[in-house]
Amino acid sequence: MVKKRRAQNWEVLLLTSAGDLKCTPGFQQKLFHIDQPTEFIEDQFILNLNFSDCKGNDKLHYEVSSPYFRVNNDGGLVALRNITAVGKTLFVHARTPYAEDMAELVIVGGKDIQGSLQLMSLKMIPSNSIQDEAKQDIFKFARTSPIPRQKRSIVVSPILIPENQRQPFPRDVGKVVDSDRPEGSKFRLTGKGVDQEPKGIFRINENTGSVSVTRTLDRETIATYQLFVETTDGNGRTLEGPVPLEVIVIDQNDNRPIFREGPYIGHVMEGSPTGTTVMRMTAFDADDPATDNALLRYNIRQQTPDKPSPNMFYIDPEKGDIVTVVSPALLDRETLENPKYELIIEAQDMAGIDVGLTGTATATIMIDDKNDHSPKFTKKEFQATVEEGAVGIIVNLTVEDKDDPTTGAWRAAYTIINGNQGQSFEIHTNPQTNEGMLSVVKPLDYEISAFHTLLIKVENEDPLVPDVSYGPSSTATVHITVLDVNEGPVFYPDPMQVTKKENISVGSVLLTVNATDPDSLQHQTIRYSVYKDPAGWLNINPINGTVDTTAVLDRESPFVHNSVYTALFLAIDSGNPPATGTGTLLITLEDVNDNAPFIYPTVAEVCDDAKNLSVVILGATDKDLHPNTDPFKFEIHKQTVPDKVWKISKINNTHALVSLLQNLNKANYHLPIMVTDSGKPPMTNITDLRVQVCSCKNSKVDCNAAGGPHFSLTSVLLISLFSLACL
Repeated sequence: MVKKRRAQNWEVLLLTSAGDLKCTPGFQQKLFHIDQPTEFIEDQFILNLNFSDCKGNDKLHYEVSSPYFRVNNDGGLVALRNITAVGKTLFVHARTPYAEDMAELVIVGGKDIQGSLQLMSLKMIPSNSIQDEAKQDIFKFARTSPIPRQKRSIVVSPILIPENQRQPFPRDVGKVVDSDRPEGSKFRLTGKGVDQEPKGIFRINENTGSVSVTRTLDRETIATYQLFVETTDGNGRTLEGPVPLEVIVIDQNDNRPIFREGPYIGHVMEGSPTGTTVMRMTAFDADDPATDNALLRYNIRQQTPDKPSPNMFYIDPEKGDIVTVVSPALLDRETLENPKYELIIEAQDMAGIDVGLTGTATATIMIDDKNDHSPKFTKKEFQATVEEGAVGIIVNLTVEDKDDPTTGAWRAAYTIINGNQGQSFEIHTNPQTNEGMLSVVKPLDYEISAFHTLLIKVENEDPLVPDVSYGPSSTATVHITVLDVNEGPVFYPDPMQVTKKENISVGSVLLTVNATDPDSLQHQTIRYSVYKDPAGWLNINPINGTVDTTAVLDRESPFVHNSVYTALFLAIDSGNPPATGTGTLLITLEDVNDNAPFIYPTVAEVCDDAKNLSVVILGATDKDLHPNTDPFKFEIHKQTVPDKVWKISKINNTHALVSLLQNLNKANYHLPIMVTDSGKPPMTNITDLRVQVCSCKNSKVDCNAAGGPHFSLTSVLLISLFSLACL
């Protein structure tokens, strides 16, 4: 059975059978609305088209009215290249051997373009000849005129609604007319504001087409609503449409201008020319910028302070630029009552007429300082006194500067330009007072010079403006008087050094110290005394300064470090009060062989059944220095000990090995070891080595000799000889 169905302005051929009544061949949705993007991107998915011929879609073929698009096998519409303008409408044709249909894509915001592809005609093909006609072009294109609009029976016009309407609601705002509406059909309204958020703002009388609004609108929240109107049958199926319906909210002047970028702070340099731009102030008005509701004008309502002129500044009424309007002479920061001005700026909408709404903000304008005043000393000459030998600040030099104390145009920098040949003086700026702090950094000597004269220059950190220079008042003279003080005597040389052998006899003279009094004009006498003598070895003649020994000098003493003994002496003048000077004596002590060597360790253990008869490795040390130390000679003291029980063997210059010639019984033994150094003459020391012969059984070592026999080494030797005779 063959059925025909009207779909807007074209016919679709449907081939069905009695068993397929539930399936309607063709596009399941025939009209689409898509927003015009900035650009269609190549291969980017746009939307999905759902076509079915109710027979499995065998040999399904799509064609698009624009050569820049294609439909994939899955129904996805994509662009073939990046393209911006494609017109207002696209048509997609789908066909199989059993059915074909047309879908329309309305591009919302699209524009007609010259040379657009135009759909001219669609051939309607009888069912028995579809296969033959498949090769014919369904689309015939011409480039002579824009795409013709499809004839519709729904007539809509844009609806204009003022914002801020008052009750009662709902109220009718427009009407949709359908001259060809079938009997029993109904109007349906969709879109944002109806069935999409914000929902329920608009509704339509489904019978009369009257459109109403249900609440107050705010243009600043939503300025336009894009709705869609369609007619449906009794089952809710679309008969015609949807047709776009635009609702435009008309602006009212319900928003005051707002300055929202504050705080507003501007700066202008003192002495700036008339007309210098200081800053710009602009306000924001949320009303429609295309109307006078948001057309702003600016003016200055108040200036504080109002001197030296109540009109120091002017604001451009349209741009909001604030400029100076007084002469440069009136913009002198040093003569102004206050270098900070506050302006009350008013912005008024409705182009500034009286009915316009206003908003205000405060502009703070700072008159910035420039270095147009040089610093000047408060007097030409300054006086200072300082005791010889003292260091530190001796005088503060004061200056005046009319510039801003918070800037480099006020901060002073001081320089000593004459009189500081010995670099004994330095001058620095006090950051709080801007004074010049003159200091002595190297002690002065009254005997060399009792007076000093310095020439000081002061400048600013920032350079002066071109028409200002530093004058005579920017330099000052400082006269410094050095006061004589009783200075302590000075040893020369200091430290004093002498080298002596450590074993020199008591009373030996080491040296005679020499101290002089810097106060050459006072003719004072000097006496000497010992200040620090840690070992108590020294004495000094108080008159002539001769130093001699009161005890034997010992290089190995704990008071000697690295063979050097240090002592301190005082030189005291006869001034009133007396002054004291300190001198250091360094005595380098040469070594003599006055210390015998000694061995370590002095205790050893050995098992009574040991297979290894080595007893202990002995080391020797000597407090003296080379060559009075090693190589050492190790011996067993032969006067009391025979050689056949013990043996000592040299390992190196400082070590020897003690071993047994045979095993001994468990007991404690004392072996006298004699060690001799290499000094001339040599020094010898005899030390008892205590050897413990222990019982070593079952991994246990028992060295406890209590209760057991205590043998001398001679007895051990006799027992050993008896044992040998019995063999």
